Amino acid sequence: MQFTSQVKVTGMKFNKGNLDNGQSYDSTKVYVETSLDESKGNAKGFASSEYTFGTSKEFTSFAALDFPFAATATFEQVTNGKTQKTVLISLKPLPAKAA
Repeated sequence: MQFTSQVKVTGMKFNKGNLDNGQSYDSTKVYVETSLDESKGNAKGFASSEYTFGTSKEFTSFAALDFPFAATATFEQVTNGKTQKTVLISLKPLPAKAA
């Protein structure tokens, strides 16, 4: 199931290289502002949730933006039959608001 949401991207980080065994890795992490669960009365405010998002090329395409920035994100909920997770599929920055 896919859905879109307007989000605040608080940061991004890429990681690229080779392991000792020669296997290469290349990924980008996106950090999105997420509301804390206030239902039990012991939390209030926001934290950042981490999503894996493509390769270091994704980081490069967003690196010139000022952080944090607003974006439209497309997510997909997937499951292995036991557990469910949310995967970031696409991220499109929204035009900056004039000050």
